[in-house]
Amino acid sequence: MLTPTSEEPAHPVSGSSDVSAGYFVTSEGSAHSVFGSSDVVRVGRRALVGAGLAVALAGCGRRAAVERLTIAAGETGGFYLEFAQLLAIQLRVAGVAREVVVRETGGSTDNLRLLASRETDLALSLADAIPSGSDLRALGRVYENYLQCVVRADSPYKSLTDLAGTTISAGAAGSGAAVTAARLMTAAGVQCTQNHLPLGKAATALADKQLDAMFWSGGVPTTTLDKLSRQVPIRLLPLGAWLAPLRRTYGSVYQDVLVPAGVYGAPSAVAVLGIPNLLLCRPDLPTAVAREITNTLARQARLLVPPSAVGAQYLNLQSLVVTNPIPLHPGAAAEYRHLYG
Repeated sequence: MLTPTSEEPAHPVSGSSDVSAGYFVTSEGSAHSVFGSSDVVRVGRRALVGAGLAVALAGCGRRAAVERLTIAAGETGGFYLEFAQLLAIQLRVAGVAREVVVRETGGSTDNLRLLASRETDLALSLADAIPSGSDLRALGRVYENYLQCVVRADSPYKSLTDLAGTTISAGAAGSGAAVTAARLMTAAGVQCTQNHLPLGKAATALADKQLDAMFWSGGVPTTTLDKLSRQVPIRLLPLGAWLAPLRRTYGSVYQDVLVPAGVYGAPSAVAVLGIPNLLLCRPDLPTAVAREITNTLARQARLLVPPSAVGAQYLNLQSLVVTNPIPLHPGAAAEYRHLYG
């Protein structure tokens, strides 16, 4: 995956059959599919200039640290994929790598597996999806995910316990949302039929009344859910009552956060669960590469926020360095000390 320049040995490169698409940003400023032709995204020269990246078009003034980096991201329509695509552009601009591949996946659990099997160099993951004792390192806490339980506005469901006996989508297979939703439903003592649909399919099923509720963990507003709310009025169920029992069992990884009023047409703010998102790597990521990636996170923060984000707390010093339960990579820690003292 991480392909060093000619002076360094390369790690093995392998594929994954359940990864549906991948994109790479090249020195010419284009993003191309590498895992299939059906999901090709092209970021052209004009788009890069429009994004304030004109400097990149002249080429970086230094040699790339590595030939290629790979980021395991998430589902179409979610913040993981949006963030990873923005990060890929900035890593290329900064000269960290000549090519940056973004892999579309089911989410955190898929990403952790890809990282462990050396099929990716970097991975985004919810902090609560990381197994205890995991030998990983963090480059930063990039933003806060909001666990959202979505129902149709015309449904009778007002609280989580009302979902007993219903049919829900408890997050996509391989996602961190599936981990958190399972813990939440256990804490609430709710028994129901749980499917694991990708975001888009779950939203369609909810609109068609094939589901009573769906869980999603992401930024707010999530574009897919925002579009759904314009098609079929929806509501978020409040989840704040279950924060204390979850923290008693799993620790302080869970936070009390509010989805702002107006999101998905809500008349008032809704208390849901916040879970930190970490950008992860293996301990053997070269220190120089870790420092360069960390520098990009810190210095280009404003260019790494998906345009639709309103509620997520992104990339500030206070949050970047707080990566519990995973320690910072030594290169990341050194770069934060260099930048901020």
